[in-house]
Parts: sequence; structure tokens; C-alpha cells
Amino acid sequence: MPASPTVTVLAGPTAVGKGTVSTYVRDHYPDVWLSVSATTRAPRPGEVDGVHYFFVGDAEFDRMIDEDDLLEWAVVHNLHRYGTPRHKVQEALAAGRSVLLEIDLQGARSIRQAMPEAQFVFLAPPSWDEMVHRLVGRGTETPEQQQRRLETAKLELAAQSEFDHTVVNDTVERAAAELVALMGLPGEQGR
Repeated sequence: MPASPTVTVLAGPTAVGKGTVSTYVRDHYPDVWLSVSATTRAPRPGEVDGVHYFFVGDAEFDRMIDEDDLLEWAVVHNLHRYGTPRHKVQEALAAGRSVLLEIDLQGARSIRQAMPEAQFVFLAPPSWDEMVHRLVGRGTETPEQQQRRLETAKLELAAQSEFDHTVVNDTVERAAAELVALMGLPGEQGR
């Protein structure tokens, strides 16, 4: 474990593999605590409540905002809300764990205001064509949703210079290892 626990924010465009890289880190690097976001969107096939996201309704999300239960929150793709539960991050840091927040660009900007000491890592695709291929290949969005996400991705890619580091997601294992090294943690430990 590093001398003191850190918060690292991982953000990047849609379909770059943020969730895949973050899950790999969670499963292979036990010193890292992966924050689970709350969202108002419906689960995708295979997603489990409390593991991938906390799936909540609009009223519950409103309550979380009103009670300052979220470290940050944002409307993503002009459609659904996502947020980071504050107390879970605080508990992990208090327990001496390094925290990884996998969030969108809006959320990263909010965290920069709330926690300027955090480290900000941009996960970039190896190429635009590969990112489009990944988005279309996952088959979870309609063509209209894909188009909206790609338009958002162009804006997100343009924000890369706002981050402390860039990691190219050419392979999940390599991107995860580079991310964990930036966090100052030892190499893959397995479980």
C-alpha cells in the first residue's frame, strides 16, 4: 500500500473501456478500492446492483443530492444521472485503501473542485476507429444512442489535456498495470 491512501479519477470517452479496466483493477489489485457509482439508468445485461452500479430511481437520486450524499453527480448523455456516494469513498480512505473513481468527464471536473489533491487519469482509445468498433460491438445502444455517445466522445477526447496523465487502452492488462503504477501501488497481485 502507498504511504497514504490516494484518490485516482479515471475518466475518458464512451466505449473506451473504463468499466473493463476498472473491473480488471478491482479483481487483480486488492489494494485498490473501486468506487461504485449510483445511477438512474436501467441495468445492462449482466450488471448487478451494488457491484457494477447502485441502480436507483429518480426520487432516491434526488434524496441523495438533497442530503449531500454524493461527492459529485452529473447528467450523462443528456439522459441519466450518475453520482459517487460520498460516505463509501470516505470509509475506504479511512481504512487506508487507495480509491479509484471511474467517472465521466463532468464528474472528473466536479471531483477536481472538491478534491484537488486527487490524481486525474484520462483513458484514451488506441484510435477513433477502435473506439467506434467497441461501442457498436457491445450492442447495448440503439443507433441513435450510439450517435449521441460518439458526439459526446469527440468533446471528451478534446478535454484530455485537463488530466494529469493519459493511459492508452490498447490492452486491458497493460492499461490496468499502468494505471496502478501511477497510483504508486505494487504490480498485479491476483486474488
